Amino acid sequence: MSVTESAAHVDAGPGDPMRPGRIIVGVTGGIAAYKVASVVSTLAQDGHEVTVLMTEAATRFVAPLTFQALSGRPVYTSAWDHIESQDPQHINTARRADVMLIAPCTMDMLARLAAGRADDIVSLVVSAIDRTHQPVLLAPSMNAVMWAQPATQRNLQTLHRDRFRILEPGVGWQACRTDGVGRLPEPDDLVAAVRAALADRRGRAGKSP
Repeated sequence: MSVTESAAHVDAGPGDPMRPGRIIVGVTGGIAAYKVASVVSTLAQDGHEVTVLMTEAATRFVAPLTFQALSGRPVYTSAWDHIESQDPQHINTARRADVMLIAPCTMDMLARLAAGRADDIVSLVVSAIDRTHQPVLLAPSMNAVMWAQPATQRNLQTLHRDRFRILEPGVGWQACRTDGVGRLPEPDDLVAAVRAALADRRGRAGKSP
């Protein structure tokens, strides 16, 4: 449904097109998590501040240290890590974000978000983001049968109504040795979607009185 900043800033407003963005990348427990390393690296090279959140299952596929090295920032794997301010961590993290991307977004995470749950670090931070101003992009990734399940399709409709931006999955070979719909979009496509969402947010902010 839906699809470089490197200059330093001090007091630039949210509509400033040259301001590096503050991007949250949520990684959940799917084999395609390895592709997100390239996304984080590219966004960091663009000059953006990239904060990575990982569910416990995601750490089974890619080590947090990988994302820490690529982003140059601490990686959040628990709601109790890295208390950085007097505000609750998830409030502080969400408030600072310009854009959030969840990739891969598993069938389970789609269900959690559609139900309004907030019992892991990724869904907890999402719960504190104002999606009327801060775009949240979901990049589903799962087996073709899981994608076609009525529950998944119902959850996608709910999430769309709840102002999440759903990135269409790709078609092709999957880790389960089948071929079909459900592949995570390629890293370049994910980066392009984040850049477009960031530009859209800044365009809207620039038009505000």
